Amino acid sequence: MKKIINTLTGLAMLSGLMILPTSCKKSFLDEEVINSHNTSEFKTTLGLDGLVIGMYQSLRFHFNYTWAYTTTNYGVDEFTVGGDRTEQMFNSYDGNFNARSGDIATVWDNMYGNINSANIVIKNVPLFYEGTNKNTRLGEGYFMRAFDYFKLVKQFGGVPIKLDPSETIQEEFTRNSAKEVYEQVIQDFIQAYNLLPAAPAETGRITKWAAAHFLAKVYLFRASEINNDWNGATKTDDLENAIKYADLVINSGSHTLATNFSDLWNFTTVDGPNETNKEVILAAQFSNNETTKGRYGNQIHLYYPSIYQVLPGMIRDLPGGREFQRMRSTDYALDVFDRVNDSRFWKSFKTRYVCNNPGTAPKWTAATAPTPGQVGQFKFVGGEEAILYIVNNAGDTRYTAADVNATNPLPTDIGRRKSNLLVRYFAGQPQSYLNAHGNYGVSQFVALSKFMDGSRNIVGSQFGQRDGILARLAETHLIAAEANGRLGRFAQAITYLNKVRDRAAYKDGENRESYVDGGIAYKTNPATNATALPSYSDKNSYFESNNIPVSTVNTLAAMHLNGEADIFNTNKEFYDKIGATSQADKFTAFILNERSRELMGELMRWEDLARTKTLVARTAAFNLEAKPVESKHYLRPIPQTFLDVIKSGGAPLTSEQKQAMQNPNW
Repeated sequence: MKKIINTLTGLAMLSGLMILPTSCKKSFLDEEVINSHNTSEFKTTLGLDGLVIGMYQSLRFHFNYTWAYTTTNYGVDEFTVGGDRTEQMFNSYDGNFNARSGDIATVWDNMYGNINSANIVIKNVPLFYEGTNKNTRLGEGYFMRAFDYFKLVKQFGGVPIKLDPSETIQEEFTRNSAKEVYEQVIQDFIQAYNLLPAAPAETGRITKWAAAHFLAKVYLFRASEINNDWNGATKTDDLENAIKYADLVINSGSHTLATNFSDLWNFTTVDGPNETNKEVILAAQFSNNETTKGRYGNQIHLYYPSIYQVLPGMIRDLPGGREFQRMRSTDYALDVFDRVNDSRFWKSFKTRYVCNNPGTAPKWTAATAPTPGQVGQFKFVGGEEAILYIVNNAGDTRYTAADVNATNPLPTDIGRRKSNLLVRYFAGQPQSYLNAHGNYGVSQFVALSKFMDGSRNIVGSQFGQRDGILARLAETHLIAAEANGRLGRFAQAITYLNKVRDRAAYKDGENRESYVDGGIAYKTNPATNATALPSYSDKNSYFESNNIPVSTVNTLAAMHLNGEADIFNTNKEFYDKIGATSQADKFTAFILNERSRELMGELMRWEDLARTKTLVARTAAFNLEAKPVESKHYLRPIPQTFLDVIKSGGAPLTSEQKQAMQNPNW
């Protein structure tokens, strides 16, 4: 019996057949995964079903470990390095970031491993599959192959295209152009769209709407600036097709925008209602099945939180999360939002923690006798808030360093209100996007909270159990908006933009300080210590930060775009900082800002800045440490492990041949 060996991984590892059980969930993913190395298994309906399940498991790779954020959200405008600098080279682009960087090779290896599985499915389903699911299985094979090649071309540009299963050791490969890869990806997604059902037979299965969403995205990427050297003949048609396929999803009736932006992040329990929200088009499926969880689980919850456990009055707990402090939000990430009118900021970032360790909280005494009603304010106890982030603007005169650092504050001192008061701007500090201000730091910063997971089985566990969203309808609207804007149809673009922006506005009667994140799953988690004090707070610091009176009036008028002038004549979109002067450049900047507001942290940013060739300008403006080079860093290096193992004419590549196959200037 032959083993499937794919030298494309550069490690001569078994690919496609060795389905590593990283986690299974729900219906079809709870079925047995086939681990046999025997190719005859994949000439049966049962074996092909198992192989397709294995391909679904590969979707979890995008949420598994450090490669999830290093290759997508480091070295951009939204995030920089926090207190843990383990993978800092992906942010700084320094000499430690090179063709031997582990996460680069891991992406390459895993994409090609799953491509080989897809090739087996595409070859064998027409020959050996029996039953009503034949077209669906074939469509799933085409979708996965397209999905993985799309990931490769976004990261590396042109790569070797291999469309047949590897059943013997193959050592010689040529590199296809990016144009050829895009053509193949589009062909495969179209096949998937034509073959896949409109509604999934089982929860989590891919539908034709997922294929249409990614087709729209592929057409938009092919029409973007990184491909300007060769995409002139297809650009207009590509933008029209991006709109066409986006509209198919939007008008399908199968997917609708979540009523409230926070519904997307209100994860209350494993496999709960949050995970079937109709806005979600495709998600990697995770669960709490201990026997099939595998090595990683969904680890995205680890990387965004800032440190809270060492602060006075605090200890790490399930709802607060295990904070790896890797992804520190930049000032751009905070200021790209209208934090008075746009609810997405306050529903995406965590600004309050409750004291869950009162033994370490400060016990203040008054320098002067307290007035009636103040006694309880001098001794901090559990259940009161211990951490408050003030997300204010430069020019706010309410806070000074003395207020915050007072060890024995007077009753009138604002610093005594919380044991840990973290203020973005102190009085007199100028606005800055690159220099320090206030008392935020590399370990204490306003943290993105979209991925919090209070369902983990122990406090220190890295194994997240909530699904990972790969596509949702809000992005489909933004794809259609961008394609229209690139065609100069700004009025049409605004129609799509307003669907997303209107949803983001506060509604009449809405409590603006109401807050929820996935940490709330601790309430339904049997591992939760019922006697312990939780750090979870159901409020944000909206009113304290904005320093405005309490209001429950809608903000629709402020969020709704009324015409082109709202895009081109505003001074709130950083056009001056990134050198955007033409209408085309301003629209691109606006859409990238809107993608930040809607999709912040959702593992797309580097690819967006690379495709639009705005990476260098935007990091220069907003990320002090990031120093990408224009002629180099819009593509990742081809992994050295691949170049070192392949051959030409039966002989290992020479240094010159390796350099010829490598991306420019790597």
